[in-house]
Amino acid sequence: MGYIEGTNRNQIILFPDSIDEYIEAENPVRVIDAYIDSLELSDLGFTKSSPKDTGRPPYCPYELLKLYVYGYMNRVRSSRRLEAETKRNVEVMWLLSKLMPDHKTIARFRSENAVALKNVFRDFTKLCLKLGLYGKELAAIDGSKFKAVNSIDRNLSVTELNERVKRLTVRIDEYMGQLDETDATEEIVDNVKSAEDVKAIINRLSGRKKKYESYLEELAANGETQKSLTDSDARLMKDAKGFDVSYNVQMSVDSKHKLVAEFNVTNDGSDMKQLLMWRLPRQRFWKFQLSPHPPTPVTTTQVKSPNASKLA
Repeated sequence: MGYIEGTNRNQIILFPDSIDEYIEAENPVRVIDAYIDSLELSDLGFTKSSPKDTGRPPYCPYELLKLYVYGYMNRVRSSRRLEAETKRNVEVMWLLSKLMPDHKTIARFRSENAVALKNVFRDFTKLCLKLGLYGKELAAIDGSKFKAVNSIDRNLSVTELNERVKRLTVRIDEYMGQLDETDATEEIVDNVKSAEDVKAIINRLSGRKKKYESYLEELAANGETQKSLTDSDARLMKDAKGFDVSYNVQMSVDSKHKLVAEFNVTNDGSDMKQLLMWRLPRQRFWKFQLSPHPPTPVTTTQVKSPNASKLA
């Protein structure tokens, strides 16, 4: 008895298979296709939602949005990986009608429509509300710290900046004193820097001092206490492993079908503060339905501690 054999790749057939036959009727990709086709992208704020009469035709934003949502559902976030999926994934070939946009087009679409993509999420949440998929009785709230690209060394607090300015001031004063001594003696001693070298060092240190002072002025004007040089929005936060430069992602999930009800990304590391501020976005979310009593939110701590009081 032999093995199960596949079809010969070089076999020529008279009637080719339809790509639609490879996609099952219950496949979630059909939901993505039907839902996005029902949207009015211009109302959601998408760019190029209407083609121009002249010039090279662009990719349809409906198709790019389908690709983005498909990648979101299947944990494929990279634009290069999404480009690869268009060439090898049968579901994506069916979804995009065999279109193959490159990674630059995908990345540009995502960056140009950041706000519109959030509007799509909110529109889908409204649809789920209309379909009764939210129980509106109990919502769990939790936060997670997502590490940023910014290293700890490139995150500067007001205290650290003041210390650096103070140290630079001391070093500049020392070199200024050394420069005065050199001018007074007018002698070149071995292992002692020349006046030109000292002046170059003073200019370099003064430039660094001015840069740190400008950071302090910027923080004072914005009411901030930290400055991250790589990811400007990231902040130093405490997580389970210690301290790291991160973002704080807060999320609320409804208990009926475990659907996400609301989310927020902030650079405030205090989970308790975010929990106390949750009342306003919770009311904003549930106003889409005529519900006089929004669901009671609970935290992961309250789930672990049955005797803990719930936040009304």
